[in-house]
Amino acid sequence: MSLVTTHVLDTATGRPATGISVRFETGEGKPIADGRTDDDGRIRDLGPETLDAGVYRLVFDTGAYLGPDAFFPEVALTFRISDGTAHHHVPLLLSPFAYSTYRGS
Repeated sequence: MSLVTTHVLDTATGRPATGISVRFETGEGKPIADGRTDDDGRIRDLGPETLDAGVYRLVFDTGAYLGPDAFFPEVALTFRISDGTAHHHVPLLLSPFAYSTYRGS
């Protein structure tokens, strides 16, 4: 498992959101890694074994999942890493007209 992981839950259906493309970037937009959610809505391998302290971003291609008329075609979650050796889990709870997130474990 990498230092940064994520998962996406479709709160409208109560099921994992599969097949969503996710980019992991620095706060300035420099690409670090990318992945696609699995059948459980998770990406377990997203990034290096260590990271510098700083601001990072996960960018979710929610438009491909929600369809061409998606209200949120993309969701970008920006977060700060203080300990570049600690695991950071950043989930996305998604529905057609809302989303939320939290620091997971």
